[in-house]
Amino acid sequence: MTTNNFSSVTIGWTAIATGVSAILAVIFLTLMATVNMSFGKVNDVFNSIIGISSMILAWMLYAEHHSKSPLLSQIGLVLAIIGAIFTIIGSILIIYGYTDFVLAGWYTGIGNALIGLWLAAFCYSMLSSDTLPHNLVIFGIVVGAFMAIGLIGIPGIIAGIDSMDMPWYLYIAFFGYLGTYILYPIWTIWLGRILLPR
Repeated sequence: MTTNNFSSVTIGWTAIATGVSAILAVIFLTLMATVNMSFGKVNDVFNSIIGISSMILAWMLYAEHHSKSPLLSQIGLVLAIIGAIFTIIGSILIIYGYTDFVLAGWYTGIGNALIGLWLAAFCYSMLSSDTLPHNLVIFGIVVGAFMAIGLIGIPGIIAGIDSMDMPWYLYIAFFGYLGTYILYPIWTIWLGRILLPR
């Protein structure tokens, strides 16, 4: 794998850390719903961490991506960076009380969707390569497409919708979180385990 100055081990642990962040976000979301609402702030922090660590992972994988698809790799890296920024904005909005969870969730969901587009672009570029297992590459495209459902939330930001009283199609955007919280950690941890020495 073409990795610039990053070892496969470093990339592998970054991928695993990204997946663990998503798992922790789910755990704290569950605790918020079942134990105490204060756990929601921890979930919001981990939402940002998912975005930031995904951006770092995209940067680490950029050399390999660029070697397979120069143009798509540049677009993908920009999408990952913008996606991370959106997840940070979403967390700031809710943690500091600027908005309720719905409007903040649109920002986070769109950020995750952009990261999903990076993932799909990266895996698509790997299709004709034997660098990564074919099953991982195909699964990554599916995961990225699922995460990209969050883009449906863009009208929610434009309209400033911050309550559950919304057009029916906006509810579909929330399904992007299933990609981020369930499928994405499977892909990142799978990637990490492949890159770590056996």
